[in-house]
Amino acid sequence: MEVTYIPKGVCSRLMHIEAEDGVIKSVEVVGGCNGNLQGITRLVEGMEVQEAISRLEGINCGGKGTSCPDQLAQALKQLT
Repeated sequence: MEVTYIPKGVCSRLMHIEAEDGVIKSVEVVGGCNGNLQGITRLVEGMEVQEAISRLEGINCGGKGTSCPDQLAQALKQLT
């Protein structure tokens, strides 16, 4: 299963996620803070989709009410 997601309210411009049997196989993020997003994507690869959503959803960046991790959680919800 795959999803391509356009994040809202953050610096990243595009997220492409692949999952199989409820487990995240790969995450690619275009734009945003390169180092931080590389770290986040490596941490969630191999993680169950629901676990990643519960860990990332609600993280706030700079008072925006969202963040790249939160937007990743929103994208992952499209896989469920």
